[in-house]
Amino acid sequence: MASLKLSNIKKSFGNVDVLHGIDLDIKDGEFVVLIGESGCGKSTLLRLLSGLEDITEGDLYIDDERVNNHPPAKRSIAMVFQSYALYPHMNVLKNMAFGLKISGQSKGYIKEKVVDAAKKLKIDHLLERLPRELSGGQRQRVAIGRAIVRDPKVFLFDEPLSNLDASLRGQTRVELGKLHKELDATIIYVTHDQVEAMTLGDKIVVMNQGRIEQVGTPLTLYHSPETRFVASFIGSPNMNFLNAKLHKSDSNMSELLLDSGLKITVAINASNLQTGTPLELGFRPEHIQIDQPENQLSGVITLIEQLGELSYLYVKIADHPEEIVLKVPGNKAFKFGDEIKFGISAENLYVFDQSGKALQRTHKSLNESQ
Repeated sequence: MASLKLSNIKKSFGNVDVLHGIDLDIKDGEFVVLIGESGCGKSTLLRLLSGLEDITEGDLYIDDERVNNHPPAKRSIAMVFQSYALYPHMNVLKNMAFGLKISGQSKGYIKEKVVDAAKKLKIDHLLERLPRELSGGQRQRVAIGRAIVRDPKVFLFDEPLSNLDASLRGQTRVELGKLHKELDATIIYVTHDQVEAMTLGDKIVVMNQGRIEQVGTPLTLYHSPETRFVASFIGSPNMNFLNAKLHKSDSNMSELLLDSGLKITVAINASNLQTGTPLELGFRPEHIQIDQPENQLSGVITLIEQLGELSYLYVKIADHPEEIVLKVPGNKAFKFGDEIKFGISAENLYVFDQSGKALQRTHKSLNESQ
């Protein structure tokens, strides 16, 4: 496998700048997930790594070798696309063997590599079938197997599970995680799916408008988002946000004043800001406590989504234009129109300035400490 280094990578299409200076180090054997909204540049970055697009500016290194001008075939990279890209007239064995065949490998070597990869992917019983005789999940595993047999230094996955149904997505996601451990492979994986990112990635790269917002482990991004964008993007349902102003602060705790006039205590250091500074308060739906007196808010339930073990409550609170979402146990009885009171511990609150930057937290959240 291989390590990669991206230094000030930029990409423009004519006068349109798509990537604005990407710096990223990827260690040998890491599973790195690129995630972000549509149009953020994650798939473009993957194509630059593969050599399918030219780098406008910056340097790309694979194992300390600059590869900007290397064609795709010389980069020892295998790419798995969303669309499978299988040859319809070839059976599974021939599809998986094609790359090895054109590189001049012997028939015995090719068959050994294909059979070994097919067993790992649990498709060894399908080797004689044509792509039209396979399910979507089976076709995707054939595409992955075609990449595995080449023994590349780096695997690139471009939303490989997006065409699968929910059940098969979960199953294939587990298989990919196991495969990464078995191969000890360097994998760079593009997705818009948070669950895929959080469960598969050793390192997650959150992208926004052609730039990297934050890089970190799944738990780091969840517990310690550096910007409002990361806080809103990581976590499902999204983090709730309320407008506030700084009322008072010291180096350990601060007090914010909501539009409703309610005062909220938060474990952040805002001592460098003036009283009255506009801020934004954030809290995750799962971090509330029903009827907890600390930092208690109240509102009226406008919608209930019951999912069995848990429920999502949509709540309208005073002087806030948008509904907030609360995550509660499924065995709690609520109904439309009920008034609900809930509290949030100071350690489980986040605060962002007008630029979207998170203010320094002075305590770990209660959930993070457990």
